[in-house]
Amino acid sequence: MPESWVNSAERIGSDLHLDLSGPGSRRAVLIRALRDAVREGRLAPGARLPPYRSLAADLGLARNTVADAYAELVAEGWLTARQGSGTRVAERAAPPERPRRPKPAPGRPATAVHNLRQGTPEAASFPRTAWLSAARRALGAAPDAAFGPGDPRGRIELRRALTDYLARARGVRADPERIVVCSGFAHALRLLSGGSPGAGGGVLRGPFAVESYGLGFHREILEGSGVRTVPLGLDARGARVEELAGQPRVRGVLLTPAHQFPTGGPLHPARRAAVVDWARAGGGLVLEDDYDGEFRYDREPVGALQGLDPERVVHLGSVSKSLSPAVRIGWMVLPEHLVDGVLAAKGEREAWAGVLDQLTLAEFIASGQYDRHVRRMRQRYRRRRDQLVTALAERAPHVTVTGIAAGLHAVLRLPPGTEASVVKAASWQGIALDGLAGFRHPRAAVPAGDGLVIGYATPAEHAYRAALEALLRALPPSDAAS
Repeated sequence: MPESWVNSAERIGSDLHLDLSGPGSRRAVLIRALRDAVREGRLAPGARLPPYRSLAADLGLARNTVADAYAELVAEGWLTARQGSGTRVAERAAPPERPRRPKPAPGRPATAVHNLRQGTPEAASFPRTAWLSAARRALGAAPDAAFGPGDPRGRIELRRALTDYLARARGVRADPERIVVCSGFAHALRLLSGGSPGAGGGVLRGPFAVESYGLGFHREILEGSGVRTVPLGLDARGARVEELAGQPRVRGVLLTPAHQFPTGGPLHPARRAAVVDWARAGGGLVLEDDYDGEFRYDREPVGALQGLDPERVVHLGSVSKSLSPAVRIGWMVLPEHLVDGVLAAKGEREAWAGVLDQLTLAEFIASGQYDRHVRRMRQRYRRRRDQLVTALAERAPHVTVTGIAAGLHAVLRLPPGTEASVVKAASWQGIALDGLAGFRHPRAAVPAGDGLVIGYATPAEHAYRAALEALLRALPPSDAAS
């Protein structure tokens, strides 16, 4: 047995019982056995695993089988792999079977242990190795000029990569001169509305229509810049854009047409055409928030609204959902007549996204690694969505789940009058989640519905099943009444 991994603190192999029986491929059986060893505490956090060649020889498996199993468990967050340190059990991969937490004292909720808030991808799945490789290649190829004063639009390498990617994946019509790189959607909205610190006036003029349900801080950015917001109704076909005709002072509209946030569902094709016609007829502007356009599960992706009229639609995107919110990069694909105004609002270089991250993202996209990461995560999130839907159908069939064709979250429709109590019950189960009421525009005319917004992408892979169990315990019984 190789001396490199046999010592008193980290012995593994024949001294560790791995049950390789049961159904499935050799790879699947080994993954299950290693998960069980971690879960049951036989492999402690920080314990070093043998090189995959050694474990393959010890277990009589093919080397590729063990290497693939290690890679999958690293991606799931059970293991970590570092050059020079080998493969180890993740420090946070503590076994769920550990002694139960004491129940909270009466009147006090449990500390949150399960994060089901929307809007965040699984942090453990960030492609560290591929990102590091892209960074090395990007830095090696970067011209000297990249490290001096640059173009306020952003690095040309990234704008070119985005031009190709957005055309191919989202149907966006653009060229690099009309793309402005920013640090995310909120930054873009501040630049457009003039809400950035020290910036001049933005290009937006109010009032501005928004969907009746959406992120409150988006409305706050607009209204903090003096752009009053007007709520549009919502139904099964998305935002009721026909209501714009009854608002003659409204100058523009902010929409989530690929997947309405948070209620779910794309904007109906007839309404997509209608809102573009409205903008053309009155010189209005449409802001398209494409916050999770890559993650469609049940059919082909819905193309970007911007493709219908690039001079009347601003396409806004970022990598906060597809990659990580820690990579502070977003983009605006602007009508030509808005480019100069946005660049003027952008101002000094301190507000620009970091050049090194821009170069790395450009290489990450151009090399195909971004597409591979999105495909891998799309499969993982679809499995999680299916687990949620199945669990609800089996154990809480009275709770309707909607908005599941795309995205990183689902809406659970609750019996009338139960949302507040369920959110409180969830906190007692140690679950952090959002009620639907928190996303409703304060002046919305649409009837308020009770519900939960469940971010099924957020938990680590090994923690997801336990989070679902806790959620199911918090849901109201079938006979709950208002």
